[in-house]
Amino acid sequence: MRRDGVLLLLDKNQVELLLDRDEVLAAVHEAFVLHSQGEGRLFPVIREKLAPGNVFGIKSGEVPSRDLLGFKAAGFWPANRRAGGEPHQATILLFDPKSGRPLCVIDGNAITALRTGAAGGLGLLTLARSNCVRACVFGTGVQARIQVAFALQLMPSLRQVCYLTASGASDPGFEHQWAGQCEISHALDADAVVAASDVIITATPSTTPLFNLHAVQPGTHLNCVGADTQGKRELPPGLLERARLFVDDRVQARQIGECQWMPERPCVEFGDLLSSKVQFQRDSADVTIFDMTGLALQDLMVARGLHERAVARGVGSRIDWLW
Repeated sequence: MRRDGVLLLLDKNQVELLLDRDEVLAAVHEAFVLHSQGEGRLFPVIREKLAPGNVFGIKSGEVPSRDLLGFKAAGFWPANRRAGGEPHQATILLFDPKSGRPLCVIDGNAITALRTGAAGGLGLLTLARSNCVRACVFGTGVQARIQVAFALQLMPSLRQVCYLTASGASDPGFEHQWAGQCEISHALDADAVVAASDVIITATPSTTPLFNLHAVQPGTHLNCVGADTQGKRELPPGLLERARLFVDDRVQARQIGECQWMPERPCVEFGDLLSSKVQFQRDSADVTIFDMTGLALQDLMVARGLHERAVARGVGSRIDWLW
């Protein structure tokens, strides 16, 4: 067996050291375009419910033109919160597509959070009205925070953020994070907040609608993040029919996203907008939805950049790997 193989390990702290928000944004944009152009291939998603209330999944794919092959194993373990841990867990593994040997094992939590936030930010830039002032966000967890971070970074007109929690209690830590960056407030009446908002961000593990159909006003844009497993749902019945619908991947969205509740509904893949394959012009009264289930190509493109920077800077732990 050959003895010149090296497996690089990047832990949470090393990943966070190497991650750059603008580079993640560029990698996610490129992943959407590669997907649209057929250069990036997604393999069938595995997403399985475990007992008691846990979820495990695998997203994988390849980009032959980039010598990129790999997967992310990830899921949701809600009981981790009681132990002081993060309920979302993700690990990314990159392979050499020529030999099949593993190249890099990467803690995937920060990558997942940032790439999803970047996708949401691109959705706002492309689909929402340019003069949006007020946003509401359902949830205050990791993904809700990163969605708000990208929204405030990429939409200078956004000045007010109102948030809602499942418990109905305010979240002082969430409010403190955005103090000075926007007007941040907590709300209890979901329909009233939705009706007053230009942008709605849903980032919860809900299996039932978070608000009623009549609350959504003309001109509203929705970034929908939470529905990523069969049975999850954040939007009310009737909204998909009423909106102009965009997805990161049509097959995934109809299997595990909001589109699972109306799979026959026509939709546009978001990458086709970024690659100019499809043209989009928003009318002021349009309601737009971006159903985001997360692409393996996003994880892999971000991970590839991290691997290259880690090698260049000598970051990470190296293990001799026979092959």
